[in-house]
Amino acid sequence: MSTGKGKKRVKNQPVLYNELKKVHGISLTDSSWNKLKDMAQTEGLSVSEYVERWLRDTAD
Repeated sequence: MSTGKGKKRVKNQPVLYNELKKVHGISLTDSSWNKLKDMAQTEGLSVSEYVERWLRDTAD
């Protein structure tokens, strides 16, 4: 999947998906959050994008 690099970002226009992302919250322990951050960083992604891709891949 494309990272969206080189695409002009326009407010309220989705870039990577057919819908806009919204802010949602979850509660995690510090150790789980740190592990999630490390996993995302290894892939060169934000935690948000890492979780988005993980869920989209497992939902199919």
